[in-house]
Amino acid sequence: MTNNRIAHRLAAAAALAAALSVGAVPTALADGRTARPGALSHHAHADKAVKADLPPGDEGGWHGDGLSLNAADNKKVDRFLARARSAERTVSPEMQAVARISHANLIGFDHRLKSPDSLKRKVATALKEAPGQSVDTALSRISDSVRYTFQWTDGSYSRGVAIASSALALWGNDSVKWSNTWGRKHGYKGINSAWRDPGSGHVFEVQFHTPSSKWAQEATHKLYEEQRLPSTSPERARELQEQQDAIFASVPVPEGAEQLGAPAQTRPTDAQTLPAPVDRPAAA
Repeated sequence: MTNNRIAHRLAAAAALAAALSVGAVPTALADGRTARPGALSHHAHADKAVKADLPPGDEGGWHGDGLSLNAADNKKVDRFLARARSAERTVSPEMQAVARISHANLIGFDHRLKSPDSLKRKVATALKEAPGQSVDTALSRISDSVRYTFQWTDGSYSRGVAIASSALALWGNDSVKWSNTWGRKHGYKGINSAWRDPGSGHVFEVQFHTPSSKWAQEATHKLYEEQRLPSTSPERARELQEQQDAIFASVPVPEGAEQLGAPAQTRPTDAQTLPAPVDRPAAA
């Protein structure tokens, strides 16, 4: 089954690349056996960093920024992080191939794994905002434990998004979220999407940006983080939102960006088997 999946992905990538005249996609990137130079060493570094970043908790729990997780919930988040690391090893080579096919810059690739502190803060915030919610429910709504950002110039953006999202769908990834905010008058601009990897079932995030929208996202990140803290007053939260709106208002909207939608799901069919041999009469 795994070999069939790899063969289908290679065939889909080759067909799409040929249609777009971008050249063949390297097998090493498409089948996930190898990645760009330094990728393996980064995997090892990422695993080490995840373990090193685990904050000390009381009796196995986690505490930070006025938030907390008990020992049982913290253990579940750690298991979720382990699954995210495992899925990333398969998904990342695909993202590199998609970036090449669509002529995108793969921004922030070294930060494709969400840090333990960041993820635990996000889960703890969700539990605080919905007291009756279980940690399993909160984790099921996390889509950015593994995340990627594709970036194109304004003039190449709409075509690039269409090609990249089509390639993701052709390779069997399920589109589970598509948030296009280019048409908003206020706030964040860009496309945030989430996909379910067909092999691991893990959900990962893909953002589609221009240089301006990516700059605005980074410029507003600390404002957004402060706005989300339980200790932030409603007055301060409104002030922070106004500052973010002012920054995003300066971002140009690429032509056609407002109309970009999620691609139709196109699953590769199973490999066809050869027909059974026809019985022939024995030679006289």
